[in-house]
Amino acid sequence: MSSSEGKMNLEEYFQRIGFDGPCDKMDLATLMLIHKLHVMSIPFENLSIHCGEWITMDLEDIFNKLVRSSRGGWCLENNYLFGWVLREMGFDATTLSSRAFNSIINDFGALDSHLIHKVIIDGKAYIADVSFGVSSQIWEPLELISGKDQPQAAGVFRLVHEGEIWVLEKTGRKPEVLNPEFAKSSLVNRKETKQIYCFTLEPRQVDHFIDKSQRLQKDPASLFTNKSICSLQTPTGFKALIGWTYSEVTYKPEEGVDVLDMRNVTEDEMDVVLKEQFNVKLQNKLKPVCNKTFYTL
Repeated sequence: MSSSEGKMNLEEYFQRIGFDGPCDKMDLATLMLIHKLHVMSIPFENLSIHCGEWITMDLEDIFNKLVRSSRGGWCLENNYLFGWVLREMGFDATTLSSRAFNSIINDFGALDSHLIHKVIIDGKAYIADVSFGVSSQIWEPLELISGKDQPQAAGVFRLVHEGEIWVLEKTGRKPEVLNPEFAKSSLVNRKETKQIYCFTLEPRQVDHFIDKSQRLQKDPASLFTNKSICSLQTPTGFKALIGWTYSEVTYKPEEGVDVLDMRNVTEDEMDVVLKEQFNVKLQNKLKPVCNKTFYTL
């Protein structure tokens, strides 16, 4: 952590996510609440890459961007900030790294660039992750126990222990796409059970992620250079702007489906959609990108 932390404060963060409860309780209920409020308030987005901006691993820069500047961030920003919040509140939080599953190669990627946290409460371990986005986003922390079904709004999550490796997987529901134009879209996930990422319990410091951040912003094969993404969880599902495609997804577990309302937005609509749907205000012009990759809603 850098010495610039003194310029940040929990009160501003709590205001940003709408948390007004007591901040001196390091219990599971408090962790669950701030985790859910975060994913409902601060988008998962990589728009800086497509606006000519450089993303840093400086915590004060991240705080200013996500808390004070009507922006979201990708996992290296959102979860780095969230880890600082947890430690400032007094939680026992350890940073871990994970590798996202790539359906094109049918394996986990080589780069352990996804930042998550292990949190210990009353002797039990939980995984906190406020920045994976779309239908793979957990709303509340998951208990670190192997094979246990942990139902949440998006579906049933489970953590599976395989040797030294833990795997996060999710069983979801069938997609119901309202607009026939998008019925065969590569953005639509059609696998009911999918692996999301894998990780070990080896603690990580921020230095571990610096070169990963740089590579993900420059590598022409990176997911984040091939897609402009902005995603925000909602009380009924989530909404996302990927390239030119804006989607509102409604979870309907009682019907066994996720309803996808998808449409393309025009260049003139782009700033309005970002402001009205995600509360995101960009300083530089966005150049939307949506090349075909393994990433789906």
